Amino acid sequence: MNSLTDAPDDTAALSQRLGLRVRSARAARAMTMKQLATESGISLPYLSRVERGDGNVSIAVLHRLACALSVSTDALLSDHDRFGADYALIVEMLKRQSPDSLRSIRSWLVSHLDEQSSQQGGVKRIALIGLRGAGKSTLGPALAQQLGTPFIELNAQVAQMAGMSLNEVFSIYGQAGYRRLERQCLDAVIAGRPQVVLATGGGIVSEPATYEVLLHSFYTVWLHARPEEHFRRVMAQHDARIATPQLRDEAMANIVSALAARSALYALANADIDTTGLTTQAVLARALALIDQHIFSTNKGVAS
Repeated sequence: MNSLTDAPDDTAALSQRLGLRVRSARAARAMTMKQLATESGISLPYLSRVERGDGNVSIAVLHRLACALSVSTDALLSDHDRFGADYALIVEMLKRQSPDSLRSIRSWLVSHLDEQSSQQGGVKRIALIGLRGAGKSTLGPALAQQLGTPFIELNAQVAQMAGMSLNEVFSIYGQAGYRRLERQCLDAVIAGRPQVVLATGGGIVSEPATYEVLLHSFYTVWLHARPEEHFRRVMAQHDARIATPQLRDEAMANIVSALAARSALYALANADIDTTGLTTQAVLARALALIDQHIFSTNKGVAS
């Protein structure tokens, strides 16, 4: 299977899943098809097609069905049934929690589900996350040298697997093709590198499934700086994509918007370092101190 070209066509499967969800939700509420059609304002023939998986459902129709069935729209589209009945109850319980409580719950789950790794102690894998210009490619090799571990840039692995540059990957296969390769390369690093310093692409945090694997398998450090500092570092790379004043204005706006959109996700990392105005040696010293502190706390927990 070609990782780039063989993207699954889920349209038919999604329609079938929606039909099954609607039928199941209607049956659970002892509603007839006619009752559901009346309450949702959808014609009976069209509802019949939806339940058979033949309907071309709009967002408005999906919303009306969800309201009539007293379920969320995502519940009608998800494949969460494979996780069992407890899953839906757990999700509803989590929805009632505050953001701080959710973070505590996630931390607790990670520590308990990764018991075997915790018992081994120490930091095995370290991942550097953050926007372009944060200093990942600069800090990574220096950190790896200090720790005596390999350094890998995930984007370089993606390009190698694709047999082309990243620009070509995005141009030919789009964001989806790149993300599939990114996940495969991350899985390969985890499988083959018990000790490594990994520099990731800035957008990896926007892929929940991939980011969860990263957070679970690595000690993650978010490198960040003021937008102006990010921009200055990108400018120093003499990138042709920002060769004109208009492109530079767009690049600066993109940095600001990306930071705003991703900051809450980046903040899920184990640690963060503001690299604004710091030398590479200063950032390295802070990173090593954070890692040493984590190793101490992990080993202390194992010993107790």
